[in-house]
Amino acid sequence: MADEPPSINDESPSINDESPSMADEPPLIDNEAQSINDESLNITPLPSPLTPLPPTPLTPHPSLVLYQISHTTNYSYSQPVSLLPHVVRLRPRSDGSQTVRSFSLMVTPTPSQEATVTDLDGNTLDNLWFKPDQTDTLTVQVSSQVETHRTNPFDYVPEAWVARLPIDYPSSLLLQLQPYLSGQQVLYATSVDPIALQLAQEIVQAVGSNTISFLGELNQRIYKGCQYMIRETGDPLSAGVTWTTRSGTCRDFAVLFVEVCRAIGLAARFVSGYQEGDPNSNERHLHAWAEVYLPGGGWRGYDPTQGLAVADRHIALVASPLSSYAAPISGAFKQANGAQSTMTYQLTIQGLA
Repeated sequence: MADEPPSINDESPSINDESPSMADEPPLIDNEAQSINDESLNITPLPSPLTPLPPTPLTPHPSLVLYQISHTTNYSYSQPVSLLPHVVRLRPRSDGSQTVRSFSLMVTPTPSQEATVTDLDGNTLDNLWFKPDQTDTLTVQVSSQVETHRTNPFDYVPEAWVARLPIDYPSSLLLQLQPYLSGQQVLYATSVDPIALQLAQEIVQAVGSNTISFLGELNQRIYKGCQYMIRETGDPLSAGVTWTTRSGTCRDFAVLFVEVCRAIGLAARFVSGYQEGDPNSNERHLHAWAEVYLPGGGWRGYDPTQGLAVADRHIALVASPLSSYAAPISGAFKQANGAQSTMTYQLTIQGLA
């Protein structure tokens, strides 16, 4: 779902990354440093505790779902550590499909400074800095109320030239979409995973090059053809590995969906967030899915873990061309004797309307 740590010599205390993963249906996106990173803006003194955003009165939407979300992430360290800068990507976004009514963030130990910034994809991030004092725990608590509006995931009219693949984007739009069109693995440079390319070509042939049919068929092939598993931490697997083994977490399936779309020239990105979940179970996890840019419809979500087009039962946090920049929490710590971190979390998602 991030700040340059102070430079440290190889012989001096080591710095460990941490970050929860998208445990799939997920939980946090990986490594307490949850592998995401970046920013820099004006820094303001941090109140203690972090000042919550007060609820904003809104005109009721004619067909909305209101969710109350409480999410606590705990990191325990095998010995006292000094916390380096962290980035928290747990603030739900506000856009045409959802509206944040309230949000609060509480961090223990209390950060010495905090800045709320907007990244390149329009995501709102909370950057945290800590005093050099040592601690054996870090707790990040967020609480939010979010309205979701989109009951129909197909409530748009795509541009006529989007109907068939490959799409011939206008040059000005193509330039803007470049980060969402190249492969996700450095191994393949600017090209895509060859296994993803083969799958894309098979589906294009099966659906007669129809764009919307391609997306639906890809969603169903992953949903029906792959075994879902839970892996609490770690980076997503490559698209080729996931499709070859026919198994993975939600973040693995999202990466696979994105890679196959890019292989055929469809702009796509990785999304982290929440999903309503099974009403008969109290177990909830962070979730991951994909979004595809369709001129005339904008960014449209597809959830290959559930075989669904995304509507009002998903709550998006952040989106990025790279899964590492959608991790819920990114950060690192400094210690002298090889301390290890353990991550646990508690998540409740309650529908209020």
